[in-house]
Amino acid sequence: MAIYLSFYGLEREPFGVTADPDFLFMTPGHREALAQLLYAIHERKGFILLTAEVGMGKTTLLQALRNELDSTTALAYVSNSMLPFQGILEYMLEEFEIQKPGESHAQRLVSLQTFLLERHRAGQNTVLILDEAQNLYPQTLEQIRLLSNFETTKEKILQIVLVGQPELQARLEMPELRQLKQRIGMLCTIPPMTLMATRNYVRTRLRTAGARDAGLFTDDALSRIASYAGGIPRIVNTVCDHCLLIGYADQTRRIDPAIVDQAVSYLQAGVRPQRRPHLRRASVRRVRGRSAPISPLRWGLIGVCTALVAGLVAVVGTHPDLLPEVFDSSTSYLTELARTARDLLTR
Repeated sequence: MAIYLSFYGLEREPFGVTADPDFLFMTPGHREALAQLLYAIHERKGFILLTAEVGMGKTTLLQALRNELDSTTALAYVSNSMLPFQGILEYMLEEFEIQKPGESHAQRLVSLQTFLLERHRAGQNTVLILDEAQNLYPQTLEQIRLLSNFETTKEKILQIVLVGQPELQARLEMPELRQLKQRIGMLCTIPPMTLMATRNYVRTRLRTAGARDAGLFTDDALSRIASYAGGIPRIVNTVCDHCLLIGYADQTRRIDPAIVDQAVSYLQAGVRPQRRPHLRRASVRRVRGRSAPISPLRWGLIGVCTALVAGLVAVVGTHPDLLPEVFDSSTSYLTELARTARDLLTR
């Protein structure tokens, strides 16, 4: 649990990394993609392609899709894209609860086809979702294409949704996958969030987490976050979480652009900038971006200190046995001189 919750009056983490359905936020782009998926499944388009950049909320959208499908639709969701086709087939049979699918590969395919035909005769639909499909080997994708041969003379009896990053479309341009590309019945994508959508997204998650003040982030801070995140929800979550942590550490109730800049610096460099509000200013002050000149008094003081240290080093170097006496007699003088130098140089 985040340490900043009570400080900001939150009941739960507003910017967690898991796809919590309680925090579902559908941007116009998400709603359009969801509508396209539902249409393609209900109309039995066969192959459906959904692509979006990393962190755009594909998994969240798929959860919303599962909630929208009625009870007559059987769904198998395969998230492990490193499985060979044999593993994907076994996973499907398990998800569809097909009893005694057979021992050989051919027997399992026959069992799957029988299951699909029985559901089709009963007016029921069947969906296979393959997540992270850009990682599937070309030969695996080709074998998945052959599953679309399970059909009647009028329509497909298995709807296959390929979900992945934009690289998936590039993979479908491979010559050996041209038949699969030709069978794509619907192409969906999730565009990045706009500035307005990003603001609504952050404030909605804060309200869901129990925040009484939805304006915890200033408008300028949200604009800065939107610019850095490029409309990607996962990056927005990460930046906002770091902003709240920094704000808590600094005991700041309102997240402004300065805190956002610190969070971004931390994410880019891995080290949070150190804020030193109680330290005196540096000895060299900045005036309109240029170093202020050092006064003659300061130069003289620096010269005295340098000469004194050089003299002490010379004496001790020539007569090491005098080190204790030199140290005892000069300690108080050096301490006072250092105090005076510090006060002058930091004014």
